[in-house]
Amino acid sequence: MIACHPVATVRSPYTSREHTPRAAGPDTAAAWIELSPEVAPAAQEITPGDRLILLTWLHQADRTVLRCHPMADPNIPERGVFLTRSPDRPNPIGIHPVTVLQRHGLHILVHPLEALDGTPILDIKNADRPGRRAFDPVQAVIDVGRRGWQRGLFPGASGNISLRLDPSTVMVTASGRAKGFLAPEDLAVVDLATGTPRSGTPSSETPAHLAVYQQVPKARAIVHTHPPRLTALMLQGGSPTDLPLFETERIRLETVPALPPGSPQLATAVAQAAQAAAAVFLQQHGLLCWGESLEAAMALTEELEHLAQVALDVRRVHPAFPTAP
Repeated sequence: MIACHPVATVRSPYTSREHTPRAAGPDTAAAWIELSPEVAPAAQEITPGDRLILLTWLHQADRTVLRCHPMADPNIPERGVFLTRSPDRPNPIGIHPVTVLQRHGLHILVHPLEALDGTPILDIKNADRPGRRAFDPVQAVIDVGRRGWQRGLFPGASGNISLRLDPSTVMVTASGRAKGFLAPEDLAVVDLATGTPRSGTPSSETPAHLAVYQQVPKARAIVHTHPPRLTALMLQGGSPTDLPLFETERIRLETVPALPPGSPQLATAVAQAAQAAAAVFLQQHGLLCWGESLEAAMALTEELEHLAQVALDVRRVHPAFPTAP
């Protein structure tokens, strides 16, 4: 006789088997795991950014199933469940590689976790091994903040960064944090549909980020920077896209008027402009770029700042550029 006692419980948005993903992916929801108080010392060092393996007991599984169609596809021939990932099996143990996003005492937010709400967790293991290179959303945001700060795009505590974790959840930098020195606790997690914080205190500019994600399905990451050269050029009435270069032919830059930061009006205007272009200049308030990844959003930001420097250099020689022959 083998006796196991759960060490934690899953608190997930998935409440029925039919709506729970069969496998984890980028669009799988983040979920909380609630530790049992008696095992708290065993989890004392777990912090955001850690990669873990959760062993769960799939409590709604059918333990009489010995053969099945893989992926529940009747077009695939049946095989024994030991050669599948079916949750229905004699001993229904699930294995879930996850990344820790937030921690508040006994409650740990992880992603991605394709488990039903209330699923017992039997064990938690460290997933880090030499050579392992899993995507870490927490570290990705921290790295982009540092990179942008080094390039002068995030002066002081200005600007913000966000990353869509799944269809319903967004990670965003917290209010008033210096982007060059972010730590895991400087990141907040919010509900995409309502903006309700799940953890942390999100940036006051979060409404604009959420509006873009809601209106532009391809957007998975956003960087809102304050690039000095681009700002100087735009204040002079110029634009980097006016340069007669091949690079500018594939870049579109939209502009929205000066609207109060954090306001619903600004969020609406930015989202509308973002449907036409991945780069939006906010008059008196910097540049917002979205991309299918943080790398893409940041690369577009850096390219626009570089082109702005070229335009400013040309204007020193030809003040009327680009209208001058």
